[in-house]
Amino acid sequence: MLGTGIGPIRTAMPIRKMSAMRKPLTVSVEHFYTEHAARLQLKLVAGQEGMGRLIREGAVNRLGMALTGFTKYFAFRRVQLIGKSEVSYFTSLDAPMKLERIRAILKRKIPCIVFSRDNRPPAVILKEAQALKIPVFISPIPTPRLVNLITLCLEEDFAPVTSEHGSMVDIMGVGVLIRGDSGIGKSECALGLIERGYSLVADDITRLRLIEGRELMATSAEVTRTFMEVRGIGIINVAAIFGGRAVRTEKRLDLVVSLVEWDKIEEIERTGLDQQFYEILGLKVPHIRIPIRPGRDLAGLVQVAALDQKMKTMGQFSALQFNEKLMSRLKLKDG
Repeated sequence: MLGTGIGPIRTAMPIRKMSAMRKPLTVSVEHFYTEHAARLQLKLVAGQEGMGRLIREGAVNRLGMALTGFTKYFAFRRVQLIGKSEVSYFTSLDAPMKLERIRAILKRKIPCIVFSRDNRPPAVILKEAQALKIPVFISPIPTPRLVNLITLCLEEDFAPVTSEHGSMVDIMGVGVLIRGDSGIGKSECALGLIERGYSLVADDITRLRLIEGRELMATSAEVTRTFMEVRGIGIINVAAIFGGRAVRTEKRLDLVVSLVEWDKIEEIERTGLDQQFYEILGLKVPHIRIPIRPGRDLAGLVQVAALDQKMKTMGQFSALQFNEKLMSRLKLKDG
């Protein structure tokens, strides 16, 4: 039974998870090409043997200044971009100068070169790049837009990543990570939600990537995508059984739900006024703990928790509204 003096809303100390963080220091050109070739419309035209070269900075460098011979502050660790103006300037040079300038650039161990707007790479650049095993790509995308797209792709590649032991589902647009001790029923809970028409993102191990320091994107390992383990049944293919709509490849994390044995929770939350947070890669995510015991509908409880979180993002805080209504009634009664 609810008491009458609930008091103001409180924010509990965040529950911290000491998850292992990994931030890539380098990304291979092969990975960059494999993951983003379709999005960037890249075509490899030279230097295929150099796909193992490393991109050491998650940004793009336009080769304008370097082509003029000024290489003092040359950002050679980045993806190098050549647009229409750079090609026009380079073709205006005489043959010996062209060779001198391009060799000065290529000897700095750049990872790769990308030509925008389908600009045709000068023969001397293709020849020298091929000899030094430096990949050269062509893209039809205009230069300013290509710079933005490559930057976004590299931000994804260089973003801090970690893994959490738990199942991730999408409930009406709310990304929910279901965690708990091994064997507590995370996968069974996720399966119950899939049966209600929601989507699976990852089972058992969820990979999380921090985007621009403001949101966490969750996905699964490619080899386990669409599959989940159900104790007593084995491995099932969710997409084959429930259809393609039952699976999502990626989803933003909005809520963490921890399933905890009933007798292991010292104090069970009754009103929802004490907000807790779960910290992943330095970002605090709303967190609730649900005590479990035989007979409780876990899928239904997680569904309600997700929908309640959705209402909170829309400014509808049920516990706070109830508290304000209750305090208002008490004031009228005292008056």
